[in-house]
Amino acid sequence: MIQSMTGFGKSTVELPDKKVHVEVKSLNSKALDLSTRIAPLYREKEMEIRAEISKILERGKVDFSLWIEKNEASQLATPINAELLTAYYNQIKQISETQSIPLPEDWFTILLRMPDVMSKVEVVELDENEWVEVRKAIIDALGQLVDFRKQEGIALSNKFRQNISNIASLLAQVEPFEKERVTKIKERIVDALEKTVSVDYDKNRLEQELIYYIEKLDVNEEKQRLTNHLNYFIDTMEEGSGQGKKLGFIAQEMGREINTLGSKSNHAEMQKIVVQMKDELEQIKEQVLNVM
Repeated sequence: MIQSMTGFGKSTVELPDKKVHVEVKSLNSKALDLSTRIAPLYREKEMEIRAEISKILERGKVDFSLWIEKNEASQLATPINAELLTAYYNQIKQISETQSIPLPEDWFTILLRMPDVMSKVEVVELDENEWVEVRKAIIDALGQLVDFRKQEGIALSNKFRQNISNIASLLAQVEPFEKERVTKIKERIVDALEKTVSVDYDKNRLEQELIYYIEKLDVNEEKQRLTNHLNYFIDTMEEGSGQGKKLGFIAQEMGREINTLGSKSNHAEMQKIVVQMKDELEQIKEQVLNVM
């Protein structure tokens, strides 16, 4: 069954000190066009994430986001670098003793103003156990997107089948007008000859010319090829996912046969049928761009 390239997936994993959110969106594209926004803590895993997305999604304009939501308790206080603060304390005390400078009365005010004693320092080392949980969330979000694509694919498949059925039905309506068309062409030529030529003409030669002319207007080959393309389109849809480009090529071939049928029709009613077939085909071409 075919799949759409449009999809969405989202997953969240709760860790002791934070929540990690994963969101992935996909639209149609000729190839895989991947854009990622990843929290700094997990950037070392970006290549692994990209490889996983490429393997699962294959095609589409994909927007991947991974961000961290810290628990409120962990954000209340700015961490104090206790080791650095102790080092400053010892240095000041040593200088005071060697230089005979009085020690400060308010130690905390002095020490907390020293450079880098109070600063937010992001954890740069990623715990592997944590990564295992985050990776599960990524796979879950990608799985949701694939399920979304499959659902969209079913809707597209039903629409394509309806379009193909309509074209086949319209093609069958052409046949009654083919014989009528031959009779009308013959009548027009004979009438024109009688009005413009005062002498007798060779009726056998006229029949030969009519046969040659009508053979050039014969549409049986176009009808047969178009029927084959319609059947091939349905068969290709049933082959599985990843058939979008192939379906696009088949739709182009269908368009060529319909155009040739229109140029050879030489009949008002047949022209109307061809216009309706083109309308159905345009709907197919528009939607096939979204097939993976």
